[in-house]
Amino acid sequence: MPSPSDRVESICVYCGSSNDADPAFLSSAYAVGAEIARAGLTFVYGGGGVGLMGASARGAHDAKGRVLGIIPDFLQGREQPFDDVETIVVTSMHERKMMMFERSDAFVVLPGGIGTLEEVVELLSWQRLGLHARPVVFYNPRGFWDPLFELFHHTIREKLSPAEFASSWRSVDTVEALVPAVLAMGADLAGAVTNPDVADLT
Repeated sequence: MPSPSDRVESICVYCGSSNDADPAFLSSAYAVGAEIARAGLTFVYGGGGVGLMGASARGAHDAKGRVLGIIPDFLQGREQPFDDVETIVVTSMHERKMMMFERSDAFVVLPGGIGTLEEVVELLSWQRLGLHARPVVFYNPRGFWDPLFELFHHTIREKLSPAEFASSWRSVDTVEALVPAVLAMGADLAGAVTNPDVADLT
């Protein structure tokens, strides 16, 4: 597995783009962005100005953080780019996801829909295949992600995923715990890669 960065300097946030989301989710997304900015970390996201996506970017921007958005040209009308931050326009979803991945040292997953599910499953699959060794941490308010975690554990029980897959991600219930969990997982991954007595996390 590739070695993780010596230090986490940027966090990619995956989340929903619906303005109809629970207002509590929207406000917590704003707070997540602010926490990332206050930690001195670059905030990388999908470039939209709507839903949790837009709320989290505004939180990071208002907290004086560096924000990088990456959006496909065909989604600019639907997701309404946040014009106050640096935004790169690409030609496809594949290019968007790859650039978000390449620009990020760690990943945070907030509540979201099918697009967020696609992103995080791909991310964990890449980790499983040894393509990266970067932290993946879910923000799990009200147990939002519990059904997904249960599905992951179901694949382990059915011996379709190895037991070690359960170490591929972490989950926190509060905004304040999110950045510390990312940094702690990053340190643990770095230790696992450099310490031959620690089992490979993939």
